[in-house]
Amino acid sequence: MTNTFHFTCRHTDGDLALAHLAGDLDIATAPTLRTQALALIEQGHRHLILDLAAVTFCDSSGFNALIGIYRCVQAADGSLTLSAVPDRLDRLLHLTGLDTLMPAHPTAGDALAAHTRLQQADTA
Repeated sequence: MTNTFHFTCRHTDGDLALAHLAGDLDIATAPTLRTQALALIEQGHRHLILDLAAVTFCDSSGFNALIGIYRCVQAADGSLTLSAVPDRLDRLLHLTGLDTLMPAHPTAGDALAAHTRLQQADTA
């Protein structure tokens, strides 16, 4: 268990925000993840992309924080998309079926492109 965790909002565009996460997602850092993600939602960014490329560890507390964030974006009629999901977390998302609710993309750029395609399809 460690307090090494960073949450950096790298991009905002209307109701979309892309945040880069780095470090360990565990019992000590999950509340920070949840608080910072919910702050973005409260600012009107109901579509979140979380870039997990620099996440080194995720325990059940971190996993539960992701589920809590998902519930909040759903309540705001938004979405939660993940990018660069570490292998162990990817397997857990798949085993629980949550990969169908929180789509994952290989990179943050891919996630942004997918979001743009969905937005364009919705307005067409």
